[in-house]
Amino acid sequence: MSRPETLTEPEQLQLKTLRTHCPELDALTRHVRSFAIMLTQRQGEHLPAWLDAVRQDDLPSLHTLAAGIDRDLDAVTAGLTLPWSSGAVEGHVNRIKMLKRQMFGRAGFALLRKRVLLA
Repeated sequence: MSRPETLTEPEQLQLKTLRTHCPELDALTRHVRSFAIMLTQRQGEHLPAWLDAVRQDDLPSLHTLAAGIDRDLDAVTAGLTLPWSSGAVEGHVNRIKMLKRQMFGRAGFALLRKRVLLA
């Protein structure tokens, strides 16, 4: 879960040993690291090649992820490439849903509206 360069030397040695003994774990590590680089460096143009590489390995959980990405490939590519984010909007939507859940069955729309506007 850590960046490889932040691991201590004993941790790097232990990880290397594990990856040597388990080829599936080695493949998974390579795919996750390459996806992390795509994500942090906004390299969405590499996504099709990454998806092809994932499909070539026998890793069912990553195949499921790849199938999900394929369903909306344009949006995922844009999310990995463009600098804009809808995070702030999603945060407000989440906050409003939380307020609504807190009031479930207790009050109507008028009170929800006041809580949203005053919160």
